[in-house]
Amino acid sequence: MKKIIALSTVAFLSTALYADAAMQQQIDELKQKLEKMEKTQDRNIKKIGSVNALAAKDNIKFDVDFRTSYDNLQYETASGKKYENDGLYSNRLWLGMGYAPTDTMVFKGQLAYHKAFGASANNTVTGYPQRGSGFDTFDWVSNETLNDDKLRVREVYWLWMPTVGDFPMTVSVGRRPSTNGYLVNLREDDTSKSPMGHVINMEFDGASAGISLSKYVTGMNFKLCLGRGLTNAKSWANSADYATQVNMNSPTSPNYIEEDGALDTIDMAGFIFVPYDDGQYAVSTTWYRGFNVPGLTYGGQNANLSHIMALKTVGDMDGMAISAKVEGVGNEINDFLDETILFASFAASISRPDNITNHMTSTGVVSAASMLGSTDDETGTSIWVGAQMPNLTGGKFGLEYNHGSKHWRPFTYGEDTLIGSKLATRGDAYEAYWTQPLIDDVFSMQVRYTYIKYEYTGSNAFFGDGGAPMTMAEAQAAGMDPVEKAQDLRVYFRYRY
Repeated sequence: MKKIIALSTVAFLSTALYADAAMQQQIDELKQKLEKMEKTQDRNIKKIGSVNALAAKDNIKFDVDFRTSYDNLQYETASGKKYENDGLYSNRLWLGMGYAPTDTMVFKGQLAYHKAFGASANNTVTGYPQRGSGFDTFDWVSNETLNDDKLRVREVYWLWMPTVGDFPMTVSVGRRPSTNGYLVNLREDDTSKSPMGHVINMEFDGASAGISLSKYVTGMNFKLCLGRGLTNAKSWANSADYATQVNMNSPTSPNYIEEDGALDTIDMAGFIFVPYDDGQYAVSTTWYRGFNVPGLTYGGQNANLSHIMALKTVGDMDGMAISAKVEGVGNEINDFLDETILFASFAASISRPDNITNHMTSTGVVSAASMLGSTDDETGTSIWVGAQMPNLTGGKFGLEYNHGSKHWRPFTYGEDTLIGSKLATRGDAYEAYWTQPLIDDVFSMQVRYTYIKYEYTGSNAFFGDGGAPMTMAEAQAAGMDPVEKAQDLRVYFRYRY
């Protein structure tokens, strides 16, 4: 019996050892297969990644920003006369595009459409075409008739981002992203564009070059900005009239040469310097000079003794600003303060008239061309403070106030306020807004109220005599009845994807 048990034990152990060896062989083979599959998968992932990267670089990316707005506009003049539009509806479409062929080169563009509901205002009076203009531009059939070829380009530029030594740099040329800039973007519910919104908010063409100095101070960077707001050049075939083509008795004028007597080329040069920005606390500064800026100047009187004004080059304009922003009050005190943004900004403008003696005043006396109604350099200042806070509905509530002095003159003609730029106000402006997401970050709404009380005239004029500041009493004494109060209640719904 013992012998049988011993033999059985030997047989069992032999079988177990054989089974263990066979199982180990299977495990080893399985490991080899898994390792081979992992290598194959890695190769496939690399191939797929290359294909995706190639596809991404070979395809332009589009985005859509579509807004429908209702505005209620109210005006009151110095004499108490009132004007209003209690039902102005409009659509605004921004069609953006982007293309990145490499990690350091980007193309960006944006096409814009912005108009009131209904008939086009082009060649119309209160929605009806002027006599002789036809109906091709009437909005009811504007996409079915032979029309013009206008396509508004809001932004289009390339951006190169090389690293030189240890310094990340940027170089860009094109139609600049120069509206809805720093701090303005808060109420507009947008990411900040290039300029500081307190002094510049308008479209222009130009170039910029920047360098990051964060290796020395957190967030420090410097950017040089160049822009052109107008080019003095005659048109193509500008002398192709009957006299030159048939009679040949007029001198030929070559294409695109400078035109004597026309507005000079308008250029701008400046810089943006950020000395510190850690994501919570930030300070930004800017300075610029606009060369050969235009303005309406007096050119004498007609037979009816009415003032004759012409658009002329009047001089240069300097602008500067320093802005501070706190994004999150304190250090994790509570959720409300963590999501609260506070900011304050101070800006100044300095006019530098050419003082040329080539125009007439309203009395017919030859005098030096003035800027903002003065032949002297005039300094204007502006303060701007604001806060943006979260609310219980997951939205944002904001309050803003700004005050401008007598000769304050920024470049903010493109500000998105139908009653005129609130930041250009010579007086006081108050604003409150509530922005509410409705469907994630795709669909939102905003209610915004803007109230402006002007102390001086000319807040939204150009840089010549038309921008001369007068008190309401002085303007009335001169036979004028300027707008003293303006307000805009806006409600919009906005889709972004």
